[in-house]
Amino acid sequence: MGNREDLLAGARRCLQEKGWARTTVRDITSAAGGVSMAAIGYHFGSREALLNAALMEAIDEWGDRIGRTLASHGAAGSTPAERYEAMWAAIIASFPQDRTLWLATFEALLQAEHSDEIRRYLAGSQTGGRRGLAALLLDADERDVDDTTARTLGAAQMALFAGLMTQWLTDPEQAPGATDITAGLRALADIVGTPRT
Repeated sequence: MGNREDLLAGARRCLQEKGWARTTVRDITSAAGGVSMAAIGYHFGSREALLNAALMEAIDEWGDRIGRTLASHGAAGSTPAERYEAMWAAIIASFPQDRTLWLATFEALLQAEHSDEIRRYLAGSQTGGRRGLAALLLDADERDVDDTTARTLGAAQMALFAGLMTQWLTDPEQAPGATDITAGLRALADIVGTPRT
């Protein structure tokens, strides 16, 4: 690997071990195998830009990995409700494994207030995530999901995802499981009911 790739790998290690705010330039260069501090400025411009790039790379990899997992959720012949619960079980199983990535993501949300680059990236990820989740739930191709479905079904699913992730990060012992989520959605459906025409 070259210096740029070494720095990205080092920054990702630091994000996992120390988080965004506590990672220093010295931490990154040490984790990158002693690459000079000046190389950060040369390749990325700043510590923040390097951490942005490392975080975006890590989130993209997680998205690919969880997408493959979710695409195969549920046993053959299972009902849509059973597949939905199996999907949540797979998502929840990823939280402990990727805990440091999600903590770094929350730190990045705070950094987005000061970084147009990270804000644009996170906004684009949300847009793609809504469409992807809607496609997954409908067992459809993302290209076939219209904007309304992405902004309703996909957005609701993403809101559930973010809320559940927050609960798992702060109190995994009390956080709901897949069965709790599906039962809660059934209760919400009873409350919301069918809209009047």
